[in-house]
Amino acid sequence: MSILTGRITAWLVLLAAVLLAGTVSAVSGSAPEGSSGNGGPPASSESVRAAELAERLPDDGRGALLVVYSREGSPLTPADLAAAAALGTPVPAEDGEVALVTVPVQADGTREELAAAVGDVRERARQDLPAGLVVEVTGGPAFAVDSADAFTGANTRLLLVTAAVVALLLLVTYRSPVLWLVPLAVVGLADQVTVRLLELIGRLTDTPVDPSATGITSVLVFGAGTDYALLLIARYREELRRDPDRRSAMRTALRGAGPAILASATTVVLALLTLQAAVLPSSRTIGRDAAIGVVVALVFGLLVLPSALVVCGRGLFWPFVPTEGSAEPTRTGTWSRIAGAVLARPVRVVAGTVVLLAALAAGLGGATLGLSQTEQFRVAAESADGAETLARAFPGAAAEPARIVVPGAVDPAQVVAAAQGVEGIGAARPGRTADGLTEVLATFETEPGSAAGREVVERLREAVHEVAPDALVGGTEAESLDSRTATVRDLLVVTPLVVLVVLVVLVVLLRSVVAPLLLVATVLATYLAALGAANLIFTQLAGMPALDNSVPLLSLLFLVALGVDYNIFLVTRIREETPALGTREATRLGVAVTGGVITSAGILLAAVFAVLGVLPLIVLTQIGVVVGIGVLLDTLVVRTVLVPALFALLGPRVWWPSRLDAGAGSGEGSGEGSGRHRAQTRLTASTSEEPSAR
Repeated sequence: MSILTGRITAWLVLLAAVLLAGTVSAVSGSAPEGSSGNGGPPASSESVRAAELAERLPDDGRGALLVVYSREGSPLTPADLAAAAALGTPVPAEDGEVALVTVPVQADGTREELAAAVGDVRERARQDLPAGLVVEVTGGPAFAVDSADAFTGANTRLLLVTAAVVALLLLVTYRSPVLWLVPLAVVGLADQVTVRLLELIGRLTDTPVDPSATGITSVLVFGAGTDYALLLIARYREELRRDPDRRSAMRTALRGAGPAILASATTVVLALLTLQAAVLPSSRTIGRDAAIGVVVALVFGLLVLPSALVVCGRGLFWPFVPTEGSAEPTRTGTWSRIAGAVLARPVRVVAGTVVLLAALAAGLGGATLGLSQTEQFRVAAESADGAETLARAFPGAAAEPARIVVPGAVDPAQVVAAAQGVEGIGAARPGRTADGLTEVLATFETEPGSAAGREVVERLREAVHEVAPDALVGGTEAESLDSRTATVRDLLVVTPLVVLVVLVVLVVLLRSVVAPLLLVATVLATYLAALGAANLIFTQLAGMPALDNSVPLLSLLFLVALGVDYNIFLVTRIREETPALGTREATRLGVAVTGGVITSAGILLAAVFAVLGVLPLIVLTQIGVVVGIGVLLDTLVVRTVLVPALFALLGPRVWWPSRLDAGAGSGEGSGEGSGRHRAQTRLTASTSEEPSAR
């Protein structure tokens, strides 16, 4: 700690941080950029195995763009059909209001080449159109280009908006024109180091960088890093009121807040690493990237930030500069009164809070999972609009066919017959043949990416496997089904792992069993309440048809890990004071001292996650809203009133089986005299002006 706060060494720490950032940036290079979204099903799924087997078949690398012409409810005119014929042969719908032209494009080139090909078709389709004729280009290649274009500049906007939100909230929190600059600069540097590290890892492992995962990681770095800064600065300010030497005050602050910050970050990192047990590649990527981001945020928060603060001196807090012996308003203000009110009526508080959380969780009634391909974008996308128009006029035409790979020992005609007998399949025919394999193409009559389409795939697989057990059913719709199946599996496997990891960390940290069980239970209740409230917002107010498949798991992960953060900050302080004060009075002091900073941290983190709404995918918006609601519930309700009320009800038993469960709870015999005197002085300072709170 002396290295971080020394007159010379503090500057050397800051110099080392800048050099580290520059070095990582210089060697990171550029990694291959991946697509955004769910990243596809696991390698073991049938659709992926079918695609791998189909690589042995001849492939010209061509895909199809579907150009849709319409007049918004009016029949197409001969001039409209003539304009469509400039691209190919138009196929009118039965009602004559929509026409479809299929245009082949080369789809196996680079992203830039595909974007140029799609752009060229769109430009030609719009030339010399009759007035009022609407043209929309959709299909698999168009969706790929639109998805990539939607993220163009999105992460830059995310970074700028996140930084602006953090800056504003820090300015409001500290009421200082300069103090907010230091934590923002440190966290911003941590974010840039994280981004460059992810690019370096992607380049070294030749794995693509997912813009969605990078965006989530940046939000987590800013949120967690700023939370750590708020906690450390609050403890530093507290010590500055006792110690005239700012360097000594920072060392004391690090000894007091450092273990809680370290435990918090460890909990988040271990929880994120449980995603390595998932089978979805995108989930594993998010878990890895986010864990790296939190580690970097921790390193900068505990090593770089202390040096930056002591270098700037006390004047950094201007105009509210803490001086030795000055009053500590957190002990005579709102949070002390709230603590007194909660501890006076713990039974009512627990009952009321449980009812509130249960009512919010009831919003999950009737919740559904799964968004179709056209429902994935939060912003306007021509491919999605075109697919919706096409689905109304030509049911199933926008869905890519199922691709059934049949081994040579099986007569393809049997597979064709079996596929044609499946409800929801329009037609089936043999396709490519080579190397003892035959591909059978089966067209859908359902909307692409819909629940009905996934059900058709299940029926198709059953029918095909009856006549050809070794045949594999693949294609886009099959990939959608396999991704959903993997998501449900991951939710069932990862959820208990997350809970177990968090529980073990809390048991080790608090040396108790009862308190960790209570904290985990309250966080899980918060998660269900947040998910229920968000589901009502999405379906009843925003008009979204469902939650995205990945929302429950990722929201659970972030809420459990981050929700426990604030409880760690509170409960470690309560445990620190319990030997001298007893559990009840230590709880009062813990809430009074940490209430302001934890509430500020929670509001800031909720706002930062809400910033995910600037990204173009619905799944990220939904995750941001769920986590934002959950963090606010945890900060303002669970941590503020429910946890203190539960501690008041259980008293010393909450620390079982540690020694605090015995006579230490009375404040006698466990702490040294100086510790008891100091704690009693703090308690007196927090309650002497509030007789009604006793």
